[in-house]
Amino acid sequence: MANAFSSADIEQMSALGISMDALEIQFENFRKKFPPIHLYAAATVDNGGILRVKDSDKQRLASFYDEKRSNLSVLKFVPASGAASRMFKDLAEFSSVYFGVCYNFEKEYPAVKTFIDNLPKFAFYNDLAEAMKNSGLDIDDYLNRHDYATIINYLLGKNFMGYGTQPKALLLFHKYDGKPYPAIIEHFTEGVRYAENNGHVALHFTVSPEHRSDFETTIERLKPIYKDVTFDVTLSEQKHYTDTIAVDEYNNPLRDDDGRLIFRPGGHGALLENLNECTADVVFIKNIDNVTPDNPFVKSPDPEPVLWKKILGGVLLSLQEKTFDYLNRLDNAPDAATLSEIADFAAHTLNIMIPDNFATLSAADKTAMLHDKLNRPMRVCGMVLNQGEPGGGPFWVEGSDGNISLQIVETNQINRKDPSQEAILQSSTHFNPVDLVCGMRDYKGRPFDLLKYRDPKTGFITNKSQGARTLKSQELPGLWNGSMAYWTTIFVEVPLITFNPVKTVNDLLRKEHLS
Repeated sequence: MANAFSSADIEQMSALGISMDALEIQFENFRKKFPPIHLYAAATVDNGGILRVKDSDKQRLASFYDEKRSNLSVLKFVPASGAASRMFKDLAEFSSVYFGVCYNFEKEYPAVKTFIDNLPKFAFYNDLAEAMKNSGLDIDDYLNRHDYATIINYLLGKNFMGYGTQPKALLLFHKYDGKPYPAIIEHFTEGVRYAENNGHVALHFTVSPEHRSDFETTIERLKPIYKDVTFDVTLSEQKHYTDTIAVDEYNNPLRDDDGRLIFRPGGHGALLENLNECTADVVFIKNIDNVTPDNPFVKSPDPEPVLWKKILGGVLLSLQEKTFDYLNRLDNAPDAATLSEIADFAAHTLNIMIPDNFATLSAADKTAMLHDKLNRPMRVCGMVLNQGEPGGGPFWVEGSDGNISLQIVETNQINRKDPSQEAILQSSTHFNPVDLVCGMRDYKGRPFDLLKYRDPKTGFITNKSQGARTLKSQELPGLWNGSMAYWTTIFVEVPLITFNPVKTVNDLLRKEHLS
């Protein structure tokens, strides 16, 4: 393989931090393809794969989290580097077809009609009107003349508001006290509510390098809103050495017009490297666009989504406390009864598979096995009832070694041509809203090396058209998918109110976002 690359190629890879060995693994993945995930069953409340918290336990768990967090370092980790281009896909397609005045387009572009009909309701409306005014255009005049394409171009165009290429975090989502604020503000408010520790709030956002300065400016503008806390906000960028090479349909490397190799970002799984650099005891992970209005200028009781964050935190800390106690006992030559008790806890509380021959093992082998299975990073993942949203879900998965474990699986990881696998997929009851609380340290207080708990066989290969050519690229195991394959995993049912994503601009018109 090395002979296929010039000295300029080697120099390009070296600058990115990509070794020839890593590149060879990527080509091997293209040749052999990633094996599909083998579903054993859908994880449900009925089969014990998803925990349904009793009403009587909710406040107890939330209070337990509040009580314990004062002695822990807590971080809110938000992947925020993605551009908002998909959010405006319908608008962009419309403006590429229609120019100037247009009538009778509603059947072809109903989403655009909804957008135009409700334009004044969006938090960015006044800024859009001002941007047009600065060019000598009156937005009302253009609305009356049905010149919607010009309005949309002012919203999305790079030379104007640039919403088509900006990250979602910096777009105006909601209004408070009559003023518009970007999506990132809700993460500050949430951070104050459930990540505050002795007057300090730690937030981490992953950002793209071209928008880093905009993030820094926005963050400094938001900090003074919160009077009683100090924010420790850190930013990181996706590591270039996690990029993957693009190839054609015959697995030959593709090059740009200057003859340089084409590398593409490795997907959100690449952010495992960023997460691994965060050394907090407890880390909350949530997508940038899953936000609920929460006025930072008004003191109020915790809204229900925040209560559920604390409940998830309480589940994590209570299970972690028990796990740490057992790990300490495993360090001190436990007797047979204790080993049996720990194995029962692992199997029936943590959903860890204990092999059938466990009873026949020596005490030393039992101790070693239980220690290995318990001493892992832990994640508690909220799951909402499936409402037909695209994306991953909770499943029992059978590994190549026969081990069965709880995993979050994306639809494109499943062999849907296999009737048995499709039947399991269709029987799934819940959906992954990306609502995680993670225990990042072991029972001795040492940070885990998260890279050791990733399954490299769970990546993705994607096919795209680039002009007249086919472009294949691969993504690393997803951050909450294969990147956490060997974590201790607990799924908890959470209500739909905790899931309010903004996938399209018109999602901002839902009552949850206009309140």
